[in-house]
Amino acid sequence: MSCAVAIFVKTPSHSPVKSRLWPAIGRAHAERLHRACAAAVASVVVRASGDEAIVGYWATAEAVAQVAADWPGLAHVDQGEGGLGLRMATVYRTLQARHGAAILIGADAPQIESMLLGRAADWLRSSEARLVIGPAEDGGFWVFGGNRRLPESAWTSVDYSTPSTARGFVAAMHGHGDWRTLDTLRDIDTAADLIPVRRRLATLAEPTAEQAALIPLLGELAAGAEICA
Repeated sequence: MSCAVAIFVKTPSHSPVKSRLWPAIGRAHAERLHRACAAAVASVVVRASGDEAIVGYWATAEAVAQVAADWPGLAHVDQGEGGLGLRMATVYRTLQARHGAAILIGADAPQIESMLLGRAADWLRSSEARLVIGPAEDGGFWVFGGNRRLPESAWTSVDYSTPSTARGFVAAMHGHGDWRTLDTLRDIDTAADLIPVRRRLATLAEPTAEQAALIPLLGELAAGAEICA
C-alpha cells in the first residue's frame, strides 16, 4: 500500500485565491503568497516521499488539462465540481482507490514538517480501518487522511469554514475507522496569521528551501498590511 498526498490548490490566472487577504495586501500579493505557500507544502511532500511510499499530487480546482503547466513537480488530479466537501470526496475517492490510502492537505499551512506527513502515512499503512486529522487553530483542519472508502454523505454533511468544522467532520466520519490526531497548526487566512506562521517557520530545525524563502516574504507582506491598515 502506498499513500497519496493531494495538495488542494487554485490557479490564480483562472480562479480567485486567498480573497480574505485582498483588503490587507492586495490581490497580486495574495496570489504570490498562495503560490509560495503551495511550493513550500509541495517541497515537504517531496521530502516525505523519499522512500516512494508517499506519492504527491496537485489537486487542482480547474481541469488538469488547462493548468497542469502551472503546477509542476507532482502528479495531478482534478477536484471536480461542487462545494468543498464534494470536491474533497472526489479527490479522496480517486486516490484511495489508486493507492490504498489518501491524505488531503491545503496550501494554507506552509509550516508543516515531513515527519507529520510520515506519521500520518505510517498510521494509515494498516490492514485496519484508520483515519487521521490535523486540527487547525481556527476550528478547521489542515490535513485529513484515510485508508478505506468513505460515504459521500459524510463529506457533504459538514459545515466548512466554521469554528466547529473539525469537530463536525470527525462526527460525520464516526464509525469509519480509528482516529489519530496530529499537531494543531495555524492556517494563513487573514493578515493576522502572517506573523505567527512566519515565527513558526523560523523555528523549524530543517526547513526546505521553499519554506525558508517564505520567511522574508511573510515579513514583507505583514509590514505592507500594517501600512495599509
